[in-house]
Amino acid sequence: MVGTEDTRLVVLRGNSASGKSSVAAALRDRFGRGLALVGQDNLRRVVLRERDRPGAANIGLIDLTARYALDAGYHVVVEGILCAEHYGDMLARLRADHRGATHGYYLDVPLSETLARHATKPIAHEVDETSLRDWYLPLDLLPGGVETVIGVGSRLEETVDRIMLDTGLAQLPALDR
Repeated sequence: MVGTEDTRLVVLRGNSASGKSSVAAALRDRFGRGLALVGQDNLRRVVLRERDRPGAANIGLIDLTARYALDAGYHVVVEGILCAEHYGDMLARLRADHRGATHGYYLDVPLSETLARHATKPIAHEVDETSLRDWYLPLDLLPGGVETVIGVGSRLEETVDRIMLDTGLAQLPALDR
């Protein structure tokens, strides 16, 4: 078992440029200290510099990092594309092992919007449109109905408000760390 009955685990998934990182950062800003961000891009691309593939080391590192933070009393937001085929088993085990409330969200953005948003990112020159089209997985939901789908029409502030309320983070005090 991991975490406590008081810790919250939030999993934010969706395609590239769906707003996951922006939502995660806004949740942390809104909550304050005591909320750990476990970003797939950071651990996979920056820390390990590896490709996204089945059985890759980042899958275990994401799991280990989330578990460590939960055990240390942090609320945790795990965010990334986290495709169901590669990450689904790890996320299911983490969900099952977490003692506190766990909430999953899938940010559903159509390919056309993904392409438009990606074009404005600093890494747009590193990843071309063909790659984005190849990676795009429409509604790549985890089994069991464990995710709330949030559509492209939900503005950042609305999405953050919803998650803060759904998870109970809005009622919890920030930690003095």
